[in-house]
Amino acid sequence: MASSDLSGRVSLASLRNGGAIGQLEPQDWMAEPETQAVVHALMADGAEVRFVGGCVRDSVLKRPIKDIDIATPDPPQRVLALLDEAHIHAIPTGIDHGTVTAVIGKAHFEITTLRRDVESFGRKARVEYTDDWLVDASRRDFTMNALSADPQGRIYDPFDGLADLGAGRVQFVGDPAERIREDALRLLRFFRFHAHYGRRTDLDSRALAACRKLAPLLDTLSGERVAGEILRLLQADDPATVLLPMHSLGILGHILPAARNFGRLRVLSWLESRGLVRDDIHVDAIRRLAAMLDTDRAGAEAVGERLKLSGLQTRRLMAMAQPRVRVSHDMEGREIRRALRKLGGDEVRDLTLLAWAAKRSLDARTSPAESAAWTILLDMAKSWVPVELPVKGRDLLALGVAHGPEIGRRLAELESWWEDQDYLPDREECLEKLREMA
Repeated sequence: MASSDLSGRVSLASLRNGGAIGQLEPQDWMAEPETQAVVHALMADGAEVRFVGGCVRDSVLKRPIKDIDIATPDPPQRVLALLDEAHIHAIPTGIDHGTVTAVIGKAHFEITTLRRDVESFGRKARVEYTDDWLVDASRRDFTMNALSADPQGRIYDPFDGLADLGAGRVQFVGDPAERIREDALRLLRFFRFHAHYGRRTDLDSRALAACRKLAPLLDTLSGERVAGEILRLLQADDPATVLLPMHSLGILGHILPAARNFGRLRVLSWLESRGLVRDDIHVDAIRRLAAMLDTDRAGAEAVGERLKLSGLQTRRLMAMAQPRVRVSHDMEGREIRRALRKLGGDEVRDLTLLAWAAKRSLDARTSPAESAAWTILLDMAKSWVPVELPVKGRDLLALGVAHGPEIGRRLAELESWWEDQDYLPDREECLEKLREMA
């Protein structure tokens, strides 16, 4: 698809005009007072500034804008001075590499000085500043991320990123192997960007060859950086389509060797995104991670440790990897309520979606009655209100039971009876049962 296929989103000029090849449609985020204030501060000395990267890329596609990044030829110390003169709070977040963050209220702007890599050390590099926009763009990972736009919305596209964006192609800037050696995380970013922006089933062959060859570099990455890419990849509409080639190329073997259940992941993604119209079912990266893992509780814990997940995320992963209660569409009401009391509504919801996805991945033919049964499980999980045994140990003491193990034994016996009664007996009925037991 040629870049002209983006008509209606970008008006392309017939000739390049000093590098500018198109005009971005008016953008609300560019017109915001906070954005204008930062731009005017940075241009006070007449320097050229441009918006770069994701905010330009996603504006072309009419997607929500998450971060606003700005590039300038001014060195970081001058950027700090310009912001200070404009009474804008500035934080030297990465000043050694030319990055300053401007803060106005809740709005944050990352401002980076144009630079070139003099020497690369994996994630880090020794840089020197420049005023050459093409040299700075050459440092970007993908052609679609090398796009920039000036405050008037004129688009600069040095590597045909618009054409790749329109065609759904994820292309490295320059040699894929060289880009990956500069930063091994780009290997994972290639697949993550394809999951969110790709529309082609055939991935770039040169990039795939480089990814296969350089996959061992992934062993050098921290768990946090790997998790950041994998969890964002899993939020795509159909992550399994991208994870399958990652598996076949041996890439997942370096970071998630237990990831093998892509059929269950694909169905779960469909259930979350399109199969269910429910306001309480959302895309959940941890649940999707659990869906593709083929492991037990200990294996899930190891994954949590490898990816440096939070304690809550790891516990969820473990609970889904080896459920304490079997959840199925053929459970009866009383059995469902027991599961809900033991696990809670959130865990039962997770297990229901995973069990439904697993069954459907093996047999796509699902009767309306079975689908209704799964939906009832989700409804009960959503509406579940935790219930507690309406009597306590002090009630047994009042009945004359002595302190000690007998209190716990009788409470357990009472609770078993209460569960058999489907949690219906109230406090008076439970006290009467205790008297009978005594």
